[in-house]
This record gives sequence, C-alpha cells and structure tokens, in this order.
Amino acid sequence: MGYSRAVKVSVLKKVLPPSNQSIGSVSKEMGIGDQTIRNWLNDSKSGKLNLDSVESSPRFLSNKEKYQIIREASAISEAEKGHFLRERGLHSEHLTLWDQELRELMDNKKDNKDKELKGLKNRVKSLEKELNRKDKALAETAALLALKKNMDDLIMGNEDD
Repeated sequence: MGYSRAVKVSVLKKVLPPSNQSIGSVSKEMGIGDQTIRNWLNDSKSGKLNLDSVESSPRFLSNKEKYQIIREASAISEAEKGHFLRERGLHSEHLTLWDQELRELMDNKKDNKDKELKGLKNRVKSLEKELNRKDKALAETAALLALKKNMDDLIMGNEDD
C-alpha cells in the first residue's frame, strides 16, 4: 500500500525530535508497519524524502489521508486536539466536514451497490424467464419431431401392406 507524502511526514514528525516517540508506539497508533517507518527514516536521512516539501493545504489531501487524520484525532483528548490540529494546519471544522463527507461517500457507495444488486437480480429473473420459455419451445419441437417420425413410420407401414 502506498502512503502519501503527508502521511509519511506526519509519522516521521512523531518519531523524530522533538517528539521522539518510539517506532513501535507510532506503528501501533497509526497502523503502519515498523519496518515501513524505519524505511521512511532511512529515506529522510539519505535525502530521498524531504520533510519540508509537503503540500500544506488540506484540499490536497486524499480521502485516505482525511480518514487517517480523523482516526488520529478521535484517539486524542480534547485538550491535545488543538495542538494536533495546529501541527497539521487544520481547523476543527475540517474534521467535521471530512467526517460528513466520508460518511456520505460510504452511504452513496452502499446505495450504488444496492441499486446494482437490484438490477442484477432483475436481469437474472428475466434471463431465467427467457430460458424457461426456450426450454418449453425446445420440448415442443422435440414432441413435434417425434410425432412426425411416428407419422412417417405409420405411413410407410401402410404402404408396405
């Protein structure tokens, strides 16, 4: 799974000074593997990952990043939430809007799946109806062929007499 630059920077800020949290605790908190965080640390030390070049505007965040921030914020007490939001350049309104936005997105997906399921059920029903009709037509054709064969046999039998 590829993480965005903003998530990587957020995690590294927790691991690096001044926070200096352990990699294990940040890993558990964020749901990211220990080795992944160590790789990001190595990338930042080697210059592959620049911590200063992140888009700071909340509008550049993906839905995954928004969800991750909402998840982090929900685990933080109200007293620490102000610092958490300032650290990321956010307002409390962002969390409320994003939560609502993500809930609507999930509801829309559920509605779309329900509509799709209903459409598929209707299609299956119509295909079964058509198959049943064709089975009946095939059975009728087979019966007519059998009758024709019997009729031919009877006519041929009468000619031999």
